Amino acid sequence: MRRARRFPERPAAGAEVLTATGLRLELGGRELLAGVDLGVRAGELLALLGPNGAGKSTLLGVLAGDLAPTTGSLLLHGGPLAEVKVADLALHRALLPQSSGLSFPFPVDEVVRMGRAPWAGTPAAAQDDAVVAEVLELTGTAQFAGRPFTALSGGERARVALARVLAQRACLLLLDEPTAALDLRHQELVLRLARQRAAAGDAVVVVLHDLSLAAAYADRVVLLAAGRAVADGPVREVLAGPLLSEVYGHPVEVLDHPRTGAPLVLPDRTWGGPPDQPSSSSRKPTFSPTW
Repeated sequence: MRRARRFPERPAAGAEVLTATGLRLELGGRELLAGVDLGVRAGELLALLGPNGAGKSTLLGVLAGDLAPTTGSLLLHGGPLAEVKVADLALHRALLPQSSGLSFPFPVDEVVRMGRAPWAGTPAAAQDDAVVAEVLELTGTAQFAGRPFTALSGGERARVALARVLAQRACLLLLDEPTAALDLRHQELVLRLARQRAAAGDAVVVVLHDLSLAAAYADRVVLLAAGRAVADGPVREVLAGPLLSEVYGHPVEVLDHPRTGAPLVLPDRTWGGPPDQPSSSSRKPTFSPTW
């Protein structure tokens, strides 16, 4: 007898959609994650920050169910994520990877329509055309809906990939460096869309390198270093100059925007020390790292 598919219900505001406890991951004899604890809540935009090699994308891959942790537990809506069938998992979470491996010249609107595949054969499939049209407009990609995906620029492809993820209509969005290939205008567009999805009740996790973008749009920040979460909390608590200076190995200043009051994170460009060496003139950070 064929098992009936279980369709997700919208989580209550503030409900923990994804719970990670003690996540460790070893690959090729290297420890990439070293005991990460993390909760992802509905209605919240959570930014994963940290220097190159800190484990941000690796953690996102584990949270998505694409990488199995060596040890630790990962619960989706209170049940083991590893026990969720792939077809059902696509109804619960949508993942935007750093780059798309699509190499065939599918029209843009068909690429976006791929995001509706998890809903095939369900009543929600009746909304496919409307959803595809909506997300093309939201991402500013409707103007080239009929063009081949392979004929687009890197930034245009990135926005089409985001439109596909939004079309999936999952209540958990996992976005890996969605602004990396984008100009200033479209970086702001993408983060506004992520912010809107969180305001609508989705749980949104985004990997970012731009600390000021994270400060402007995130509700909460997890700062990673060497596979560990060294800080987890509200933006103003985590984005502190001494802590960031310690983690990034470069003096950082955090200033308030003169009009909005939002934190602005700036590197200290007066620092004259060689790479990976502290400047004798820079202030010693007060943060004692825990990794």
